[in-house]
Amino acid sequence: MSDTVLLNLERGLPSAEEAIRLITEYVRSAFDANVKAIILIHGYGSSGKGGRIKYALHEALEGNIFTDRVDEYYYGEEVPFGGIVWGDVSSRRIGLKDYMQYFKGGNKGITLLLMRQSLLR
Repeated sequence: MSDTVLLNLERGLPSAEEAIRLITEYVRSAFDANVKAIILIHGYGSSGKGGRIKYALHEALEGNIFTDRVDEYYYGEEVPFGGIVWGDVSSRRIGLKDYMQYFKGGNKGITLLLMRQSLLR
């Protein structure tokens, strides 16, 4: 795995519950592989399905279920390419620059997870 990875939850159209299970497994694997950032593509709800995943993910993040492995998270609309937040996170997670096309215009269909770095490595 590279230091930044992408998980597209729009493929296969999982339910919100299944998507949270997939994200949880992916976060665990990414943490173990020392990944520094995960870009989650969940859609923003224009078709209905992506909206349920987006809001279930936001609820999970705000409920701190990933705090043992995720240091920070940003909703796509908070990280528009070229903005102040983009400049900050892309300077700390260099691999994000390979994925800048996902951040153009403050993409409401993605969420960015910045992973904790293990102290044992």
